[in-house]
Amino acid sequence: MWRKWLPWKYVFRKLALYHGFADPITVLSHIRRFSQPAEVNEPIELLRAGVVFHARGLINGRVIQHNMDWIWPYWINRQFNPQNEAFIPGAVSFSHVNLSGRNWTAVGVPDYANYPIVDPRGLVTPFWDGWSIDAWFITDKGEIIAPCQMQDVEQTLDMSDGLSIITRFQTADIQFQNKTQADWIEEKLVCRIQYSCTSKSPAKLAISLRPYNPEGISFIHNIIFSKENISWKIDNKRDILLDKAPHKHLVSDYHHGDVSLKKEDEKENEKIECSVGMATAAAIYDLQPGVEFNINAVIPLNGKKNNISQINYFAKGSGDDLWKWSLKQYCKLNLPWGNIQYVYDAAIRSVILHSPGEVYPGPFTYKRFWFRDAALILNAIISAGMIKRAEKIIDGFFAKQTAFGYFHSQEGEWDSNGQVLWIINKYCQLTAAKPKNEWLQPVIKGAKWIIRKRISTGQNTPTAGLLPAGFSAEHLGPSDFYYWDDFWAAAGLYAAAQMLEGTQYSSDAKHFHDQAEDMTASIEKSLLLCHQRIGRPAIPASPHRRLDSGAVGSLAACFPTELFNASDERVKDTAEYLMQNCIVKDCFYHEISHSGVNPYLTLHLAQVLMRAGDIRFVNLVKGIAALASPTAQWPEAANPRIGTGCMGDGQHIWASAEWIMMIINSFVLEEDKKLIIGKGVFPDWLKQGTKFSIGPVSTSFGPVNINFSCDEKISVNWQGQWFAVEPKIEIAVPGYKNITSAAGKNNIELEAI
Repeated sequence: MWRKWLPWKYVFRKLALYHGFADPITVLSHIRRFSQPAEVNEPIELLRAGVVFHARGLINGRVIQHNMDWIWPYWINRQFNPQNEAFIPGAVSFSHVNLSGRNWTAVGVPDYANYPIVDPRGLVTPFWDGWSIDAWFITDKGEIIAPCQMQDVEQTLDMSDGLSIITRFQTADIQFQNKTQADWIEEKLVCRIQYSCTSKSPAKLAISLRPYNPEGISFIHNIIFSKENISWKIDNKRDILLDKAPHKHLVSDYHHGDVSLKKEDEKENEKIECSVGMATAAAIYDLQPGVEFNINAVIPLNGKKNNISQINYFAKGSGDDLWKWSLKQYCKLNLPWGNIQYVYDAAIRSVILHSPGEVYPGPFTYKRFWFRDAALILNAIISAGMIKRAEKIIDGFFAKQTAFGYFHSQEGEWDSNGQVLWIINKYCQLTAAKPKNEWLQPVIKGAKWIIRKRISTGQNTPTAGLLPAGFSAEHLGPSDFYYWDDFWAAAGLYAAAQMLEGTQYSSDAKHFHDQAEDMTASIEKSLLLCHQRIGRPAIPASPHRRLDSGAVGSLAACFPTELFNASDERVKDTAEYLMQNCIVKDCFYHEISHSGVNPYLTLHLAQVLMRAGDIRFVNLVKGIAALASPTAQWPEAANPRIGTGCMGDGQHIWASAEWIMMIINSFVLEEDKKLIIGKGVFPDWLKQGTKFSIGPVSTSFGPVNINFSCDEKISVNWQGQWFAVEPKIEIAVPGYKNITSAAGKNNIELEAI
């Protein structure tokens, strides 16, 4: 406690000035003047992550630029190449980080949180934030042909046998394939890499250990190769097993350069120590002309010390069975149009893979928990019918709730309580289930936290009755009174009231409903003042902001919370502002923080337009489909010029979840206590001779399957397993007359307008 009494600001100021530095206290004070005063200026979790991120960037800056003769990952070969469109000058950059190729894809098996990732050229990183494995060819003339240095490389996500990533390239002489997947062998989780290649001329294949990953340098200090086990031991900790002994094994340290620079007549060595942490090794195999060569590498992922000679790591495992079991019950899409089916199927597997008990919004940069991301990903999991998975995740929420009721994943962000209450209620609605008894007290505590957190309504200010200023949950800008937080808080209070109706806590239900109404009234009053201030009904990010791309957060009033209808002039004008000012190549461009086009926020905008009957939503959905990587993934944000990742995780699971919701809601959505079918069906899908379907979709009325058949006439058929009475059903396909179905009917023929 005595440390709190020390004059730290005075000490730091004096030290800085004495050594000729600018006064850090004054600089920090000026920076904070751009924000609204807040309890928490910067969440410690983000500061910690930022320090780690840029610490690597500083290391990258010390290593990469004067060692360009090394074989580097694909993103470095582009970002550091002045002839490439992804080139970024680094002269005065504080750190050299990946800003041009944040794209990767995870493999794994359901319910295990081990995610080997593969970059767009087949570089495999088996462990979180660890070293990698790569492969290249050496021709008989000594030329190196490496996928990471090539433009024309094909990559696909193979979902036919579990989940694997296949990387291929072909030259005049060489054919090459790398298949990477995770498997479960004798109760051991492994990463398996299968290399297959053919060369018309004499050549060599090198399988190499690399001290980096898609973020940059990841140290290797020690490598030992065992001829007996045909395996590597890395840093006395991790093993890699090969099923064929190499014809030669080479190693190198930082001071002797990359192992790729070693000459063919270089003396073999089985181990290497590198004090810098840039050790490399290569297992080299001779290729006979015209003869296919196959080599398997297997990496145990458990983290336990294994006697590697006791297990046949090259046997067929049960990973495929685990995938089949996890995919037994989910909402299936049958849509033979473009890449929508492929991307949807990949998105389903992404949300399954990244929800092994708690939800991760990414396998690498974002492999940590946020309530915000978890709630929106759960929305897709529940809607797609994966109910047991959702229940298990919700059960895990309450351990993260503080004694005061705050659902805490990051300090200073006020949206989480509303989101947790909203998604628990969504689960109850879509399953026709009462909340579990053990959920009720956390729900009450969470709602009371929101009520206590609100600013007094007695103030005559635009923020009266809202939540206090907080660090932006969605990269909307400096700390402010964000409407995003308020919409979620109001939705959470309504949700808590609904869940408690008919329980012994009915008085709490009424109190929470009254508070939700009161908070909604405060929001309405604040929005009216905004309208008067900016001269139009659009909703800015906060009561103090003008319109900018941060207004996208205010669309939460319509989707997903459904507090406001899509026909509300404030929602429509917000969407119109964004469409007129923030669309680049049919995607939403977020100029704040992201500096890129954002898939999941684009899909939020598309959801609002679709609900409003604005056909422009189609272009946005097509834009996001086109932005998907060859493995059907998106980064959090992408460079609008070249389409590759520039921010966040290279595989953003929230984006996958929003794709699932976009496709599901295109077929069926709930509004005004009825089901609306076909509101997001593309005109392109309705060509004669086509058939497409989806289901079962979870709705609050019960699961429903929907089928479209396009012959001489277009017919829509639906089959519901209703919880109670059949709901009112409306068919609202763009370009066709809206039809309200008669009770008991389950088939309609469309009539053109």
